[in-house]
Parts: sequence; structure tokens; C-alpha cells
Amino acid sequence: MPVRTARGFTLIEVLMALTVLAIALAAILRTIGQSIDLTVDLRDRQLAAWVAQNRLITHQLQRDWPSATATDGTTELLGREWRWHEQVSTTPEPALRRIEIEIRAATGEQRLARLIGFLEEPQQ
Repeated sequence: MPVRTARGFTLIEVLMALTVLAIALAAILRTIGQSIDLTVDLRDRQLAAWVAQNRLITHQLQRDWPSATATDGTTELLGREWRWHEQVSTTPEPALRRIEIEIRAATGEQRLARLIGFLEEPQQ
């Protein structure tokens, strides 16, 4: 009678394969989580940049001539509230004002955007 040899994987081989697979899946999930975090951060920074641009454009369209002071306020964009801080200062050119705008999320302390622009004195 011929001797039959067993074919297939041993329990140890199966457990080792499952261990390698579990480690690989954990690494993939961690990478996906980091990608999501980066995407959210980039979205927030882009929205904050738009808020800063909107603040500067508002000053330009109103043709106001702000005094050299600091002001704070809030605004809403796309259903989210943003805090802004504006620092207006004089320049060596008397007809120009420098304006620095910083944007933060309403609930955060981290500065998400900073924009520096110049305002021209309105003509009378």
C-alpha cells in the first residue's frame, strides 16, 4: 500500500501568515488616518486664507482709511466661524497703510493663515 503524504499548511504557517497580514493592515490604516488628518488641516488652512483675503478685499472695496490700530472680530465662511486679528500700521509712504491679518478657527489657538497687504489712501 502506497504511503500518502499530507498536503497543506500547518497551523504555525497559517498563524504566521495572519500575523504578517494584520501588521500590514495596521500600517495601511495608520497611513489612511494620517492622510485624512492632513487633508482636514489643508482644508482649514485654505478656508482661513480665503477669510483673510475677504477681509483685505473688504477694506479695499470700502475704500476706508484705517488708523494704525489693532482690531479683532469674527466672521462666518461656509458655515464655520473664524476669528480674525488685524494690525494696521503706517509705512514710510504716507499714502499707504500696511495691514496684517491673522485668522484662527473660532475654537482654536493655532494661527491658520496670515496675510499682509497694503491699503491706499482714498482720493478726495
